[in-house]
Amino acid sequence: MTESPPLAGVIGNPISHSKSPLLFDYWLRRLDLSGHYVPMHVERSDLKTVLEALPKAGFRGVNVTVPFKEEVLGIADLATDRAAIIGAANTLIFRADGRIHADNTDGYGFIENIRNAEPEWTAVDGPSAVLGAGGAARAVVSTLLEAGAPEVRIANRTRARAERLKSDFGIRVTVWDWTQAGVMMEGAKTVINTTSLGMVGKGPLKLSLDELPESAVVNDIVYAPVETELLKRARSRGCRVVDGLGMLLYQALPGFERWFGHRPDVDDDLRNAVLAGW
Repeated sequence: MTESPPLAGVIGNPISHSKSPLLFDYWLRRLDLSGHYVPMHVERSDLKTVLEALPKAGFRGVNVTVPFKEEVLGIADLATDRAAIIGAANTLIFRADGRIHADNTDGYGFIENIRNAEPEWTAVDGPSAVLGAGGAARAVVSTLLEAGAPEVRIANRTRARAERLKSDFGIRVTVWDWTQAGVMMEGAKTVINTTSLGMVGKGPLKLSLDELPESAVVNDIVYAPVETELLKRARSRGCRVVDGLGMLLYQALPGFERWFGHRPDVDDDLRNAVLAGW
């Protein structure tokens, strides 16, 4: 008898939007590995049952997408410090002892994306301005603070959610009204959109860039389209821009390495392959 090929996957509701299967299938083929990565639509009422059943079916772990990132943290048996701090998990590892280990690699994907696109960028250069206060924003804010950002400014359409981030992450976080999001960019060295505004099928991100410094690095974690209107407008002002596709690619690395035993590369061939599959 030979050991069954490794199994992993991604769970969400809906799941048809996920690009992770394209990404993982490319890596499996490129590295000539046996194994399968399965997208799974899961109802919230079935979430716990499904997570308990998957290890018994031979799965080594799963990625987690909307709307379950916060909920799975409560189901997991243990969590990394960064998942606990962020309050959400996007990667679950099914351990040999039967326990579910939760991790969050969104922050890792975010900062590796910027560092590889803009090698001279550092968070310590000056204030960061973050649009949004959801799960992705929590990962971004936590990572910026850990990387030494002197101030992280947050504007969200619902101010109370931004205030919760300030309460959780401390005095280096400042909260701005959504109507003042454009003014918030004055003097910012890094600007990050973590909202879904500007994504295909979503509303536009209506934002004044009059105060945006030309020296700023602007990142949009939206990757459909790859170049959003925010990035186009920022580029026209002379800013360096970083799209969101790299964050998707880098956040997948730790899970793939854990589940399939190899650490793949993130390069132009991978980007082109994922984009071609869209």
